[in-house]
Amino acid sequence: MLQNNPELKSKIDQLWNKFWSGGISNPLTAIEQITYLLFMKRLDELDQKRQADAEWTGETYTSKFEGSWIPLEYRSQPEPEKFAIDKRTLRWSEFKRMQAEEMLQHVQGKVFPFLKDLNGAESNFTHHMKNAVFIIPKPSLLVEAVKTIDDIFEVMERDSRENGQAFQDIQGDVYERLLSEIATAGKNGQFRTPRHIIKLMADLVQPQLGHKIADPACGSGGFLLGAYQYIVTQLAITAGTANLTPDEDGFVRTSVAAAFDAKRQAILQQSLYGYDIDATMVRLGLMNLMMHGIDEPHIDYKDTLSKSYTEESEYDIVMANPPFTGSIDKGDINENLQLGTTKTELLFVENIYRLLKKGGTACVIVPQGVLFGSGGAFKTLRQLLVERCDLKAVITLPSGVFKPYAGVSTAILLFTKVWGPKDKVTQPATENVWFYEMAADGYSLDDKRSKQEGFGDLQDIVAKYHARNAAADTDRTAKCFMVPRAEIADEKNNFDLSLSRYKTDVFEEVYYDAPGVILDRLIQAEVGDVDEADLAKVQSGIVRELLELKGMVG
Repeated sequence: MLQNNPELKSKIDQLWNKFWSGGISNPLTAIEQITYLLFMKRLDELDQKRQADAEWTGETYTSKFEGSWIPLEYRSQPEPEKFAIDKRTLRWSEFKRMQAEEMLQHVQGKVFPFLKDLNGAESNFTHHMKNAVFIIPKPSLLVEAVKTIDDIFEVMERDSRENGQAFQDIQGDVYERLLSEIATAGKNGQFRTPRHIIKLMADLVQPQLGHKIADPACGSGGFLLGAYQYIVTQLAITAGTANLTPDEDGFVRTSVAAAFDAKRQAILQQSLYGYDIDATMVRLGLMNLMMHGIDEPHIDYKDTLSKSYTEESEYDIVMANPPFTGSIDKGDINENLQLGTTKTELLFVENIYRLLKKGGTACVIVPQGVLFGSGGAFKTLRQLLVERCDLKAVITLPSGVFKPYAGVSTAILLFTKVWGPKDKVTQPATENVWFYEMAADGYSLDDKRSKQEGFGDLQDIVAKYHARNAAADTDRTAKCFMVPRAEIADEKNNFDLSLSRYKTDVFEEVYYDAPGVILDRLIQAEVGDVDEADLAKVQSGIVRELLELKGMVG
């Protein structure tokens, strides 16, 4: 993980500084251009690995760099084959050896157009890459960037060998570091969910192969990768893979599974769906998933709150950290959303409920205001979660979890859809809600977010959630406890879901010494070992005043 590897952090800083000094000062522009280069590098690596695996297993694999490629603009020419390019020259490992001027021309004119056309003219990836441009202006910047990216991958490979980090969110780590350079980061929802929080949420939801999984505000695709990584790891464990060691956050993860064959890969590739309203983020998300071996990701440009998005009851799992404190044009809100508000933090949760199949489960990060807001839409949403869903857990997070991008206090809501929007509720779905107050997540809660010793509350949350018991978890002074639905829904609480509403605070009685004893201690500190009879001889003004005060209190 980025914050745990100073060398990797330093390399990414170097990369950012090269782009800054090379004339690309907008961090989001830099992120996109760097992602193109990361994609070129990773595509070559994955292709070579798949070739080696195919030779070992005897399976058939056709390299993406085998044969020739004709650029789109020449395909309508009378003899298009005259313009064919040997795909081998488009590999990162080939063009990185070129001289600076030649490399820039080759990448701009051949490699980048090839990447845009990688999955064919009809593919979702090609559609979203249509308006992508490669704008690295200087040969020297490209050469330096290529060298630094090679160094970054070398650090990651060493980290993988030495620390068991077999699954790296490469794009996410670069995105996180460059995003910290944006002064307004977090104001428009453009901040990244920490990887260990995504791992926590995946361990709570436990997605399985065959589940249809979505994130309606996916950004760079971190939650989809988190679900993908969890499923691959479970396949490895089921297949008997040994020596899987927990990572720095206590989670067991791997990118290698003996049982992860082509059939399972195909099933999983058809299981992950993401949407975002930022075209740049859609491209970043597509490339991020492709860098992890998902050849044709289902990430699309869509406003999932708008009238144009009509999906409903589609997904088994939804994992998301939707934008906070935003609002949407009232006239464009999907008519199926009934809360009567323009607040996106409420609309997204209602929309996620609608997206779930019956029996489907969501794990969503919300600002804590959603738990206790007094407005009508707030209460209606909470009532929906308690009555139409089985609201399994409310986990409050410390306010520093999203620093340095935002200091907002957040919570994780975990719920399963039981009743549809049009169903008549004959019996409220929730029986008990499990509350947990996370005090620490294994990292400092300041802007540096430095790794602390241990895992904080992460592994305790996972263990206690899966072992929760309404009969046993009754101690309201503990970190976690269960609250019956009837208590949440009664007139006094009115569907309030804030943990503090139900927690019992413990006040320890503090005993203090009598004033005379305290004064004796102060006098002793001033004069040392002097007999009480000789105290009057001590001329210190402080001692005289202490003696007078002692005489007054007795």
